[in-house]
Amino acid sequence: MSPVITPAVRADIAELRQLYYAVYGPHYPVALGTDPAEMARLIADPHSLWLVTRCADTGALTASAAIHGEAGSRTGRLEGIAVHPEHRSAGLAAALTEALCAGMLDTGRLDSVYATVRTVSAGPQRVVARNGFHPLGILPNAVDLSTRESLALYARHAAGVLDRRIPVTEVPAPLLPLLRTSESALGIQYPGVRATAARPPAAPAPHAAVERLEVIEAPAFVRRRFRERFPCAEGWFYPLHTPNVLLTPEDGRFEVYAYLNRAGGYGSLLTAHPDPAAAAAHLEPVTRALARAGAGYVEALVPLAHHEALSAFLAQGFVAGALYPAMRADGEGFHDYAVLSRSGERIDFRGVAVEPPLQPYLDCYVSAWASTHLPTSSEVAS
Repeated sequence: MSPVITPAVRADIAELRQLYYAVYGPHYPVALGTDPAEMARLIADPHSLWLVTRCADTGALTASAAIHGEAGSRTGRLEGIAVHPEHRSAGLAAALTEALCAGMLDTGRLDSVYATVRTVSAGPQRVVARNGFHPLGILPNAVDLSTRESLALYARHAAGVLDRRIPVTEVPAPLLPLLRTSESALGIQYPGVRATAARPPAAPAPHAAVERLEVIEAPAFVRRRFRERFPCAEGWFYPLHTPNVLLTPEDGRFEVYAYLNRAGGYGSLLTAHPDPAAAAAHLEPVTRALARAGAGYVEALVPLAHHEALSAFLAQGFVAGALYPAMRADGEGFHDYAVLSRSGERIDFRGVAVEPPLQPYLDCYVSAWASTHLPTSSEVAS
């Protein structure tokens, strides 16, 4: 018998919190399952869709999942997949995922939906794969759920979207293996792309000057200032991330806007003012400041066509672990984005469960990390 799937309502919030606690314990760092106010907002959000299933006998909630969207963006996030331990192996996660995608992708409301999937077991990867999601890469040490866990990035696109990608002519050489991996995994092409040397950013200011970064953690103030600096979407693109931290040197010559999640121990670099290039030479102190604030993992989403920005992150030890094709619409076409990250904690893949479609991305990341952080034979010899 097919499960009965219905939209979540405000009256479900208390029971939903119990469901997420039963599945994830006390360390779930997502507001969707822990913060009643945020849960109420998501349930009422016209750009999102939250579905649940119930036990036919008792009426109790048995599973939950949502696709979170936002105004002005056609990229959504599949999140909060939770199946009560007593109702696993009944296909509830797959049924919810398919119903969500039918409601958001098949109807044309979104161009793509992504999911960050746990790798402590193969089950979550199989759920999204069975529902048309394809692996895009690996996010090492991406979240702290009592211990550091790596996540896999998956996405599903609406029909025809991948065929309308805007071509890229060149990328920094360290990214070429990731492009080739994506070609094989997704059946897409990067014809004629040249691998060129990374272009380092301009020399930074004296070391002492950039050490004195002020970290402003006042979410409402940061949001107001961010909207003043970027009244339109053209100056930044980072779906479903609103800055809550501002980093700036004492002279205020640049401002870096970031999202910090202390519960999950991660951060995202969103953009900079007056432009990203203004802070490109200072990524090292910016990353260290976020690490001191609790972000053991820092990531950035960079357009694949922005060679200089990619080079700046690569020069500061960031490694590209995932590639999101056709992530942002631009007229009749779509831009590809690379996900680059850096972890301040030891990366250990020994406990990671990897399904065969994801394995090439893990191999690619390990090779890229070694090329970035391990000494060459000539360096060892000297």
